[in-house]
Amino acid sequence: MLTSKQRAYLRSLAAKEDTILMVGKGGMSGQIIKQAEDALKKRELIKGKVLESAGTTPREIADEISSAIKAEVVQVIGTKFVLYKRNEKEPKIELPKSKAKNKA
Repeated sequence: MLTSKQRAYLRSLAAKEDTILMVGKGGMSGQIIKQAEDALKKRELIKGKVLESAGTTPREIADEISSAIKAEVVQVIGTKFVLYKRNEKEPKIELPKSKAKNKA
């Protein structure tokens, strides 16, 4: 689970990324999920877009992809969404550490 600080950091990185995943009138398919999974293995962070012809909301698409491949939905704005999944073998993105709350 991402902290708000980590989510903000990933949003700042995503702003510079190109949209590489497009969901159109074909809607969700195994091919879209495979593309997302392959891209996340290489990049860890991807941006996708849902076209009006898809007939579903970007939030629904982002949630469906993320649950299928165990990724995190970083954000959904308008027709675009951002997904993150850490590559355990070769991590590329160093997330800010979450601070543990110490109460004495």
